[in-house]
Amino acid sequence: MKRIVFYLILLISYTSFGQLSPAVAKYDLAKKRLLINACSIYLFNANQGAIDVDSSVVVACKAYKLPVSLAYDEGLNDGSYLIGKDLIEKEDINSVKKLLAKTKGEDRIKLVLQLGNFYLFKPGTKPEDLQNAKTYIDDAVKTSNQLKNKKWQQQSLILLGKYYYQANNQAEGKKIFLQVIDECRKQADKKSLAEVLDAYGTLLFNLDPEKEKILQEVVSIYASLKMEEKRIENYMKITTIYFWTGKINEAKKRLYQNLVDLRKIGFTHEQYAETTLVFIELGQHNIQSALYYALKSVKRMETENDYTFGEIFYTRLGDVYNMYGHNEEALELYKKSIKIGRQNLDSGVWYKSFLSAVAALSLKKKNKEALAYINTVTADFPPKRTFDKMLVAYAKANCYAPLKKYDLAEKYFIEMDSYAKQLNTPETFREVIHAYATMSYFYAYTNNKEKAKFYASKVFKLAKDNKKPYDSEIFQYSLYKIDSLNGNYLGALEHYRNVKKLSDSSSGINRNRQIEELKIDYETKHKEQKIKLLNQESNLKETALKKSKLLNSVSIWSLILLLITIGLLYNRYRLKQRNNVKLELKEKEISKANANLRHLLEEKEWLLKEIHHRVKNNLQTVISLLNSQSAYLENDMALSAIKNSQHRIHSMSLIHQKLYNSENISTINMPNYIKELVEYLRDSFSLGQRIRFEVKVDPLELDVAQAVPLGLILNEAITNSIKYAFPDDRTGMIYITLEAVAENQYKLTISDNGIGFDPNLNDKKANSFGMSLIRGLSDDIDGKLTMENNNGTILKIEFSQEFPLNPKRKSI
Repeated sequence: MKRIVFYLILLISYTSFGQLSPAVAKYDLAKKRLLINACSIYLFNANQGAIDVDSSVVVACKAYKLPVSLAYDEGLNDGSYLIGKDLIEKEDINSVKKLLAKTKGEDRIKLVLQLGNFYLFKPGTKPEDLQNAKTYIDDAVKTSNQLKNKKWQQQSLILLGKYYYQANNQAEGKKIFLQVIDECRKQADKKSLAEVLDAYGTLLFNLDPEKEKILQEVVSIYASLKMEEKRIENYMKITTIYFWTGKINEAKKRLYQNLVDLRKIGFTHEQYAETTLVFIELGQHNIQSALYYALKSVKRMETENDYTFGEIFYTRLGDVYNMYGHNEEALELYKKSIKIGRQNLDSGVWYKSFLSAVAALSLKKKNKEALAYINTVTADFPPKRTFDKMLVAYAKANCYAPLKKYDLAEKYFIEMDSYAKQLNTPETFREVIHAYATMSYFYAYTNNKEKAKFYASKVFKLAKDNKKPYDSEIFQYSLYKIDSLNGNYLGALEHYRNVKKLSDSSSGINRNRQIEELKIDYETKHKEQKIKLLNQESNLKETALKKSKLLNSVSIWSLILLLITIGLLYNRYRLKQRNNVKLELKEKEISKANANLRHLLEEKEWLLKEIHHRVKNNLQTVISLLNSQSAYLENDMALSAIKNSQHRIHSMSLIHQKLYNSENISTINMPNYIKELVEYLRDSFSLGQRIRFEVKVDPLELDVAQAVPLGLILNEAITNSIKYAFPDDRTGMIYITLEAVAENQYKLTISDNGIGFDPNLNDKKANSFGMSLIRGLSDDIDGKLTMENNNGTILKIEFSQEFPLNPKRKSI
């Protein structure tokens, strides 16, 4: 099942693991295992199956200085003393064998299971390793049967099932797993059932429909056992299935949920989920999200000075810049990635960074320089994997084509094709199909319609065989040229329209100012750090001045006592005077630099206010359009839906209006905002004095990221009370309070003295859009939502302030 991979990985030795970084040392055993699995899953996927699962685990453990055994000994290692563990970690197998000869009972089973794990999960495939693994696993099965111990019988059989999958005997492995699963179900042993289902489901291929079903059951069992780390780990495995089977939106949704889950358990290594989100958001042209998470990963790494797999995060940020035309910044990031990848443990990613750097040079029309760079790097680091060989040939072809050296371009396209034919896995589908689309484009561009059509048909066949849609600007251009050369002008026109559509979409994104805004934010923080350093330097120079004055005083007394040295001391005095002049000049330069930085900050604030103004105007336009549309509707439900949408949009528009009109562009004064929102809803429903409001809001300032969800929640809750709490034109009161219950802890309460809600409400009502929206928005701010009947309906949301505000900020 496993493939032979880089020999460097095969030679990794674990004589010692060094000292753990503080970020890893704080984790308990369950979180350390979660870290290994999160990292290894990402490495396996990022390398698109070019390194096997076990090698990914080895690289992850090596990077974080954790023993490899930790990834496989969960059934027998609960953190207490485990016989022979230290010797196996040091690979002192001879000492382990001597210990085994003296060991009996459960200790013997634990020792032979560890040895079985050691040989079974070594990177690469060696017949002698598999044979040694089988010998020790058979010993474990035999000893556990003699002791008639159910736990060790199950653990031994699970490892035996894994052995058969490693030895490419899936039928026998499946038979053993199903036997253990059946026994666990009969015994109603939920934890053991979860372990065996987890092991079995993990070994199945991503395209096997049984895999998702099995892992979903594992997630449910671990959730019922409150084993959050194991639940999250298997949740990630299902997300990987969705990713590789083309359910990208579902995978993205789960990745965002994964980040929430990780924060709840205090797991700070969120970067692997974040960088996968960058990849997906980039593919969907969601520039703001892609750049936000790319910058977030890089800033965390630089702040904590933890460059473990730093090449991954620099590469991903470079990809964002490169796609949207910021080739210079992208090239610098790729170079950083290459440097880290060469110096640190090879994750398999830096070679992609090298090829991305080539692409950045090519996009800047520096194709000769790009070709020289390819030749230099490949001379020292020739590609070893078929996948990398295909990408190198692809890069060369794309450099020669713009130079009009079509014979050389064709030569490397043909070489690329020879490697692409060897890659038929779901993990390499995206690159292979794009390579063929580019090849078709090349032949179409050079008016070779037959070859262009041939490779276009390969694109269609790959998309059909993998049941994944594919489209791109170059592919539509290729189809346009093919139809033109064949005289099919209607088809050519349609494909040309598609070319323009995709081109306009891409250029529109290039014009999107969000990337500039986020870059300004990122660079401003770096400049703030520089200001801090300059201030420190100024303090040091001030200290130096004081010392200088002290020395001058000493010199004066020395002149009185030692007239003979007056010339020397005078000379020293003049030297100090010159130094003071230099210091004053330096201080002026620092003041000028500070002024420039303040100017940049003012420009940033102006840009943000302009954005809020435009967002507010756009939202008002949407409200007007909805109002116009309602004039042509007769359906009451449709009119009600439009009215509800207008209220929701108004709650957001009000926030942007206040941000634009305020000196403070980052926070909302909640008393003013809530009072204005209540007045708007009172007027919209023409309540008069039938329903009155009592509003009590502490003088709080909240970040806009929390104010928007709270405004929407208020809108939904108040609207529900107005519509349903007082039927038959009853009078009543609606109470709204927002109070600080502790430092940075708040509680929002919306209640009424109406008829209350029915506790036997059917599922359809309980899951209505309004309530779903309130629940979803509460989750967005990590709030705790409760509802109760007490002389009316009471809705409470408790939440914390994620980013404490500067008390000196002005109110809106």
